[in-house]
Amino acid sequence: MKRYRNTILTILLLAGLGAIFWTKTMSAQLATCEVCVVFNGQRNCSRASGASASEATRTAHSTACGPIASGMNEKIACDSRPPDVQRCDSPTK
Repeated sequence: MKRYRNTILTILLLAGLGAIFWTKTMSAQLATCEVCVVFNGQRNCSRASGASASEATRTAHSTACGPIASGMNEKIACDSRPPDVQRCDSPTK
């Protein structure tokens, strides 16, 4: 019986910690943005969340450039291009 009690307490503790981590992570995500980038004849879109629309846009832009840019020079060139599409949503609280 003691073994089952310890197992249940461990599961409850892990679930509680998971809930705390999830809550802390999601509360920091105040804006979600989608950015599409055209570079070297290729188009790629990405979504990202952040504390602000500016941060979410910057992260989504960088992520969108990743698969279509080869090497550091192309990555920098892609990052400096304006996005083809940019949409941001703020969550309702």
